Amino acid sequence: MNTLLRRCFTSTALLGALVAIPLQAQEIHIGYVKTERIFKEAASAKAAESRLTQEFSKRDKDMVARGIAFKSDVDKFQMESSTLPETQRLARQKELADEDRALQLLRRNFQEDLKARKNDEMQQLIASANKIIKQMAEAGKYDFIFQDAVYVNPKYDITDKVIKALNAQGGKAN
Repeated sequence: MNTLLRRCFTSTALLGALVAIPLQAQEIHIGYVKTERIFKEAASAKAAESRLTQEFSKRDKDMVARGIAFKSDVDKFQMESSTLPETQRLARQKELADEDRALQLLRRNFQEDLKARKNDEMQQLIASANKIIKQMAEAGKYDFIFQDAVYVNPKYDITDKVIKALNAQGGKAN
């Protein structure tokens, strides 16, 4: 009876080990994407940057020109202020203060508009990248694809594949 019990126990343990081996051998398929590289290297990111530069360059140049003109007006006022009558000097100071506020408002509006457009462009890029990542995950039977981790073993990095797919998608869209 003791031998039979021992054989049953051994058989059960051996069977349990055989069942557990395939479960342990099944590997999890993981991928990693570095979003920052996509923003820098993808053709669509570069195209977006070019569009933004083109769209905002005229406003930027106008703003710089107004800033230079304002500085020139301030310098001229400082040189002439000692010879101007009090009322004229105060009126000119008020004009310069108003011009300074208008220039600051112009700069702030420019920065807000630029930031909003950059965010729009980046959201479009992220949406395209996420769509491609999802397609790659399904086609490659990935269990997990992570974005932006502190450290990832380079063998899990699929950023190059995502960039290539984005570039190919951009080529078809044009």
